[in-house]
Amino acid sequence: MSETRTTSVHAVGGGRQGDTVQGGGRAAAPLWWVWLAAWPVTAVFILSNAATPLYVLWQRDIGFSKGTLTVVFAFYIVGLLGSLLVSGVVSDRIGRKPVLLPAMALALVACLIFATAASVAALTVARLFTGIAVGAVVSAGMAAVTDVAGPERKRIAALFASCAMVFGAGLGPFLAGVLSETLPAPTVTVFVVEAALLVTAVLAVLRMPVRRPATPVKGAWVRVPAVPRGNGRQLIQGVAVFAPGITATSFVLSLGPSLLSGLLGTTSRIIAGVMAFAMFLAATGVQFAVQHLRRRIILTTGAISTTVSMIMLIIAVHASSVPVLVTSALLAGAGQGMGQLGGLSLLNSSVPPQRLAEANAAFNVGGYVLAGALPVSAGYLSDAVGLTGGATVFGVVLMSLAVIGGLVVLAARRQSPEHAGFPDGERVQLLSRRDVRGRAERSAPPA
Repeated sequence: MSETRTTSVHAVGGGRQGDTVQGGGRAAAPLWWVWLAAWPVTAVFILSNAATPLYVLWQRDIGFSKGTLTVVFAFYIVGLLGSLLVSGVVSDRIGRKPVLLPAMALALVACLIFATAASVAALTVARLFTGIAVGAVVSAGMAAVTDVAGPERKRIAALFASCAMVFGAGLGPFLAGVLSETLPAPTVTVFVVEAALLVTAVLAVLRMPVRRPATPVKGAWVRVPAVPRGNGRQLIQGVAVFAPGITATSFVLSLGPSLLSGLLGTTSRIIAGVMAFAMFLAATGVQFAVQHLRRRIILTTGAISTTVSMIMLIIAVHASSVPVLVTSALLAGAGQGMGQLGGLSLLNSSVPPQRLAEANAAFNVGGYVLAGALPVSAGYLSDAVGLTGGATVFGVVLMSLAVIGGLVVLAARRQSPEHAGFPDGERVQLLSRRDVRGRAERSAPPA
């Protein structure tokens, strides 16, 4: 906490002195550069879900079950988690660009494999490479947004980085659905377009005003990512809400098209893509709507949203109601968005810059472990007992986890009632002012 307090005091007393890019003494970049720094995150996340509406075509041409489909999705999680073991630490040690540029190259290779895929193995490798690239951008890329924003704009940096992630995740299936239905070569065209977007993201990374860290962290290069001592409570609160939220959206992405196909009797890729886009558009919009609320209120509301989403999912599959299913997807998106924004904001406000990428990695590991395991189980269960039964079990389990997440946040709030009335971002400055006043009072001569 001492490092964070020092930053706050400099920012107040020294004007632009505290407004610097990590690793250098330059003034913080203009706001448009903060937006541009978030573009590589968006570009890679477009790829992360671009294949979603196309699996119906690959299932028809190659032939594989719902369980196999969720395994293909799970290899994305495997690549992502493996990447998070390395990318956060490496980024904090040698800089953001040396991690982001190889990630962009791997994403371009994944586009090539997707465009030429003729087997489950090819799809699996493409998803694996995509996961590795995503792991790099959620750690190094999102930390780069904070670096470019500077220490006085940490909250807006968390907002931009979080929105870049969910907006890209929604734009991918929307573009894929529309392009594959309206243009020739449905499993090729979207990845040609995505490759072009990735090239522009590479150019943004090359020009990004970030420098190597001045004081790199020590320790093993490959390790389970963690947060500094004293930041565990913030991590636990964020993961407790973010993990159920992103698991809910992962389920909609993996089995949502099958649910729509069963309910509507259609395999329209545009409809599946639009539902996914609407879900992540809700995740993006809700973050702008709640950005000024206290972080624990954001997290609690996110847990409630995910809980209600699962209730609506269970109702939708039993009542065969498309409107209720879409409502469930929108609430799932809102739950992920608020869990993600609240968790990232807590970390941004308390973790020192030289450990931020690793902290982001730890946060995402906590979310994606559940997001990988639970939908895979639901996929195989759906093959065994039917989609209605599998979705019902999934909804009950995830609803329980979301309730537990909300209780974790409320319990943490009760443990620190002294600061319950203050936005989390103001607590450090409050403590700093108290420390200064206390030292002044102790050093004052007796009356």
